[in-house]
Amino acid sequence: MTKLHNAKEIRAAANGAGFRFAVVVSRFNSFITDRLLSGAVDALEATGATAESIQVVHVPGAFEIPLVAKKLGEGGLADAVIAIGCVLRGETAHFDYVAGEVARGVQLAQLDTGVPVIFCVLTCDTLDQAIDRAGLKGGNKGYDAGMAAVEMANLSKLLRAAKSPSGKNASRGKRR
Repeated sequence: MTKLHNAKEIRAAANGAGFRFAVVVSRFNSFITDRLLSGAVDALEATGATAESIQVVHVPGAFEIPLVAKKLGEGGLADAVIAIGCVLRGETAHFDYVAGEVARGVQLAQLDTGVPVIFCVLTCDTLDQAIDRAGLKGGNKGYDAGMAAVEMANLSKLLRAAKSPSGKNASRGKRR
């Protein structure tokens, strides 16, 4: 990435040490979500997060993920949350309702709490597509989500530190 003029850049480190992470994982389609969970935990540990700093919460299905993600964010239990699920297209419109509402709910959870919630809910047309994204051909999207959680936890910390106690940006001078 090239630096633009003299613009100040804020870049997050890939260091998970000292942060608390939560993973909300759906039991539905567990043959996929278990692989995604493994990838996410591998990424967190590879960046320095300890097993004690990672909390895993299992929910029945993808539709239940947003509520638990929001509760984890509200409770101050995590610096970043990873939402893991797998919704496969079937013969009815059920896929569209579930996939859309889970995405909306996860977005609302992070906006309402201010805690990053990483969206790792696979929405695939076929089982083969899901298998590819859970560690076969397309890499492991759970690992990618773990790395994103570390980056967002660091970025959130940097942005909080950039504010002065009055809530104004510390890099700006006082108005006269």
